[in-house]
Amino acid sequence: MNIHEYQGKQLLKGYGAPVAEGVAITSADQAEAAAKQLPGPLYVVKSQIHAGGRGKGRFKELGEGAKGGVRLARSIDEVVANAREMLGNTLVTAQTGPNGKQVNRLYIEDGADIARELYCSLLVDRSVGRVAFVVSTEGGMDIEAVAHDTPEKILTVAIDPEAGVTSADVSKINAALKLDGQAAQDGEFLFPLLYRAFVEKDMSLLEINPLIVMENGRLRVLDAKVSFDGNALFRHADIQALRDETEEDAKEIEASKWDLAYVALDGNIGCMVNGAGLAMATMDIIKLYGKEPANFCDVGGGASKEKVAAAFKIITADPAVEGILVNIFGGIMRCDVIAEGVVAAVKEVGLKVPLVVRLEGTNVELGKKILNESGLAITAADDLDDAAQKIVAAVG
Repeated sequence: MNIHEYQGKQLLKGYGAPVAEGVAITSADQAEAAAKQLPGPLYVVKSQIHAGGRGKGRFKELGEGAKGGVRLARSIDEVVANAREMLGNTLVTAQTGPNGKQVNRLYIEDGADIARELYCSLLVDRSVGRVAFVVSTEGGMDIEAVAHDTPEKILTVAIDPEAGVTSADVSKINAALKLDGQAAQDGEFLFPLLYRAFVEKDMSLLEINPLIVMENGRLRVLDAKVSFDGNALFRHADIQALRDETEEDAKEIEASKWDLAYVALDGNIGCMVNGAGLAMATMDIIKLYGKEPANFCDVGGGASKEKVAAAFKIITADPAVEGILVNIFGGIMRCDVIAEGVVAAVKEVGLKVPLVVRLEGTNVELGKKILNESGLAITAADDLDDAAQKIVAAVG
């Protein structure tokens, strides 16, 4: 689960992290009052969407020459003018895709005198099985570009879960970021704090880009991108309350109600598979034969008939779907349960696009029998390669 920048900063501020004063608004009419709560005279007006690259983004409605989704304002009047221009319009960034996202919230923040911009993130480093800091002196840039062009400027520091962030870890991070004096002292306080927040709140990503050194030598968290492990949200009612469903795909919201692993994509072939690895392989082979998957959908190993039916309805609700591939390898998941769910869903919502089903494993013969006797226009496939070729051909 993702949250907005202002929510992430409020969370980190609760742990004691140094963040600027700011006010979130949902209407341009709130902009003047929000700005008056801040010291000024420099303000930053930030679009709040669940995507990076906001500063380099563009608003669809404002043309190529318009300013991006993060803007400096040197007066309250400028804050209000920017708010009126940004709210309700569609911001397109490198991470939103061409359709962009509508800006429904802004964060009006006090400006900062920046001396240096740094990069700092925490994530789960699966190569060592630990939470790790990833830091670089190249803040404010896409970390992927830094990793590609100047990988020597990135340092990864894995944290021993028993010891936590030690003074030796802090020294490594400070050295990598070339911090000294007051900034290094701030690092001794900030880096253990960030680790504690990451672990206690079951985050999957905490990215601060940039972490800045101000002209007075102090560190400040200037941005905060925070994601949480969805499997741990039951432990954090306070985090669940931060969910903004307007930032999520309606199909993904519905899927979450059924505990389905569903991610909407930009293609035209809907996929329903059991198991994340098999789902990835299914999407890959669809691309191999020249089409694009419309979704990632893993119904899991022990799905019920009702859960399968719900997954099928979500897939068919996507207007971009021109064909559906059901690919099930029955281990724990029984093929007859899948077949019953598909048949029930098709009878309820109808079938307006080609449907190819490949079943293998537990109760496969019974599953095929249910499909064959359903009277529905379902194309059977012998294996994954055969299934992919048939659905791609059917879609044309």
